[in-house]
Amino acid sequence: MDVPALVSAIMRWIDPVALLLVVGGSFAVAMLRTPMSTIRRAFAALGAMLRADPEADAHAATMAVGRLEALVQVKDIVCADRLETAGKFLRRAVRAIADAPSADIFARWAEEQTAARARRHAAVQDFWAGVADAGPAMGMIGTVVGLGRMFAQMDDPAALGPAMAGALLATLYGLLLANLVAGPIAARLEALSVAELGWQRRMLGRFEMIARAEIARPPVAPSHRSPRAA
Repeated sequence: MDVPALVSAIMRWIDPVALLLVVGGSFAVAMLRTPMSTIRRAFAALGAMLRADPEADAHAATMAVGRLEALVQVKDIVCADRLETAGKFLRRAVRAIADAPSADIFARWAEEQTAARARRHAAVQDFWAGVADAGPAMGMIGTVVGLGRMFAQMDDPAALGPAMAGALLATLYGLLLANLVAGPIAARLEALSVAELGWQRRMLGRFEMIARAEIARPPVAPSHRSPRAA
């Protein structure tokens, strides 16, 4: 098949009006029920989704905790912020454990951080799930609009074909948007969230254990040399 024929075949499956109605309408519905800050995070999450590697992040975090344990063995826990770590989350955790007055305060900080992170992840997932939910409905609306156009042009047989094609394509676009685009994005983000929050909670739990062990460890008394007899 030559290029012009291929382009012509592809164009038969594209109806700009139906495409705009289904895709634009689905995103409009999701945006109307979502705060602007979450909408920005939802689109930013697409890049993070492609770059995400939870296993590598978990391994790097495990290595960082090991270095922190070794550091605390020879120095006080307030020196923890000297530890070089990769990733904003670990850097915040290291600063928090170094600045926390007690292990309980650090534990509360860790719980608040993971809970807030889980809420943000859930909001982003809900946005893409909302797009997926609206897709088939908007496709049906496009189909009804296309059928209305077709019935309005019954006296023009040449116009019936394009109107019918637009009606059917609207349903197709809604199904594709829901099942091949927005739905898989929402599922992928959910899986990444579960994996990320899992290793973060494990690492924060080890940080808390380090803090409690440091508090329970008795201070080392300074050594004094015996004075020489005069």
